[in-house]
Amino acid sequence: MQSFQEEEFDVPEVGPSEVLIFVMAAGVNYNGVWAGLGKPISVLDVTKKDYHIAGSDASGIVWKVGSDVKKWKVGDEIIIHGMQWDHEDAEVNGGEPMISKTQKVYGYETADGSFAQFTAVQAHQVLRKPPQLSWEESGCYMLTLATAYRMLFGHAPHELKPGEYILIWGASGGLGSMATQLAKTVGAKPIGIISDSSKSDYLKKLGAIGVLNRKDFDCWGEHPDIDDAETYGNYMKEVRKFGKAIWEFTGKGNNVDMVFEHPGESTVPVSCFVVKPGGMVVICAGTTGYNLSLDARYLWMQSKRLQGSHFGNSKQANSANELVIDGVIDPCMSEVFEWKNIPDAHEKMLNNEHKGGNMAVLVGTPKMGLKSLN
Repeated sequence: MQSFQEEEFDVPEVGPSEVLIFVMAAGVNYNGVWAGLGKPISVLDVTKKDYHIAGSDASGIVWKVGSDVKKWKVGDEIIIHGMQWDHEDAEVNGGEPMISKTQKVYGYETADGSFAQFTAVQAHQVLRKPPQLSWEESGCYMLTLATAYRMLFGHAPHELKPGEYILIWGASGGLGSMATQLAKTVGAKPIGIISDSSKSDYLKKLGAIGVLNRKDFDCWGEHPDIDDAETYGNYMKEVRKFGKAIWEFTGKGNNVDMVFEHPGESTVPVSCFVVKPGGMVVICAGTTGYNLSLDARYLWMQSKRLQGSHFGNSKQANSANELVIDGVIDPCMSEVFEWKNIPDAHEKMLNNEHKGGNMAVLVGTPKMGLKSLN
């Protein structure tokens, strides 16, 4: 992507509650793609800056701490999560930071992200680096993992429970691979949707009880006009075909308890159909488009829930990270790029040419495989 180019900036100053990080590696995700495209909005219009440093994931070393920071010290090996907010906001203090009007995605809604030698972050963003992982493995997973964690466990009473079925779109990607593993950890039964059947075995190793290829069905895109009897009839025939394919794993007539949504425009109509009465479709993105259409009768008549979800708060990010430290969750790092190839990494993601799992970029670490300065 030509919007990425190398420039020199002054090392950031840190405020009283901030930490300066020497970045060792950073993660690649759709925040960088959207920032590079300037779609759906220009990040420059959001930040009111004349530059933008993308990157919402990182591993690194504490270089300097603000005067109010007590938990971290210079030399600590850490990772960061990608959400910032104003600590004077009432929602942040005793409420829910993720619905605070002050919350911002670091490296997307802020001008200074992790694709830099140094980055300044709020102290609550700093988390322990898993000691068993390399810098690049540590720097690639937090955005997708914390997002998936909140989607599955952050929206009471619809927290995913043992024995429940969850349908996961894009199950071999960064978000999907995290959701599949998280579902397995609580004894739930994930069913993965992919577009490349060669990834089926990979998903089953992560914990999927079944895998479906969306290319085997023709019911994606805008919901058809119900007054167009022929088009609507053909559409519903394919939707029911998809639903029956899910029953091969759940049992006849047994729809899934939860749908893990992020494609958006092309899949939401079907997601709302195949989730069980009283179940939840939880969505965190719109990688195929933002204009959602659906047959609302299936929502109100069957008491289904369509729930928006955005990243995770600091407690959720920390809980998710502890699962990685304990070896329960694998970061699923699939590709590593050199610093100079950051544009190519985002181009691959834009064109859906990247491998499954999460991607990383080497920043300060001199080579792959290093786990510590020591």
